Formats: sequence, structure tokens, C-alpha cells
Amino acid sequence: MKFKLDENIGSLGKSVLEADGHDVMTVAEQKLSGSPDDLLYRVCRDEDRVLVTLDHDFGHVLRFPPEAVAGIVILESPGRLTPQAITARMTELAALLRVRPIDRELWIVEPGRVRIRERS
Repeated sequence: MKFKLDENIGSLGKSVLEADGHDVMTVAEQKLSGSPDDLLYRVCRDEDRVLVTLDHDFGHVLRFPPEAVAGIVILESPGRLTPQAITARMTELAALLRVRPIDRELWIVEPGRVRIRERS
């Protein structure tokens, strides 16, 4: 699968997904840092990439329908979001992807669980 890591994630977890054979690009690598959400969404749609982000705005499915892109993953963590917490969520995401591919859905990855909004 192809993924794009939002700038708020940086390259954290990139190696975790790449180790499982995924194609991973970061917003910074593509010089998209500071881009509006709408532009980032369109780039992911055009490249058929799953967006992985911390930005809850992408959970607004009327504005950013996950079925129009390869999928959207929002990482969550209680309290302060540290690099270790982001890496832990990326590891949980990678483990789930080994048994269930994301298919134009919204996934919210929390400690110990993943909420999935399946396509209607």
C-alpha cells in the first residue's frame, strides 16, 4: 500500500511501514509542509495514498470523504503526544495492516484499539 505521513508525524514510523513493504512518503519529502488540508487531501487522492495524520480535521468525512482517497488514518493518544506515542500508534497500525488492509476507510488508531468507519 501507499502512504503519506503528514508533517505533524514527520518520519516517525516510516521505517515501520516500509519494513512491511509499504511505499511511504512524507509531506516534508514532497515539500508540502504548511500546505492547506484541502491541498494535502487532493495530493493523496491523486497519488492514491493513505493519509496518516494527527489532524482531527481529516475525521470530518463530509469535507474529506475517505472513500475518495485510498484511506485516512488519524493517530490518537491520551495526554501529551510524544514521539514514543506516535511510534507506538504507527506500530499498532502496521500490525493491523498485516491482517486487514485499509480500503478507502477512516481509521482512528488509539492505544489498544482501532475504530474503523467502513465505506457505506
